[in-house]
Amino acid sequence: MSTETAEDRIPGAAARDVLEFLAKSIVDEPESVVIDMEEGRRGDVRLSLRVSSDDMGKVIGRRGRVAQAIRAVVRAAGAREGLEVGVDIVD
Repeated sequence: MSTETAEDRIPGAAARDVLEFLAKSIVDEPESVVIDMEEGRRGDVRLSLRVSSDDMGKVIGRRGRVAQAIRAVVRAAGAREGLEVGVDIVD
């Protein structure tokens, strides 16, 4: 059993972990997945996702549906921590 408390965790860590898992599951080159995390002034968290150019279409999907789904799941993971989390997909 872990002795880690909610105060010990980095804000947005669960949402970041969910984004990393989803992104690496979708792309052909999981080693190219890079996620930057930035905390806003109002306690919100912004995650920037970078993938290889060959995998960009897989992450965005047709009409952006995959990207919308990723954002919804990550936002829900952040909500469990009481945070507003946004995801940017960067070229």
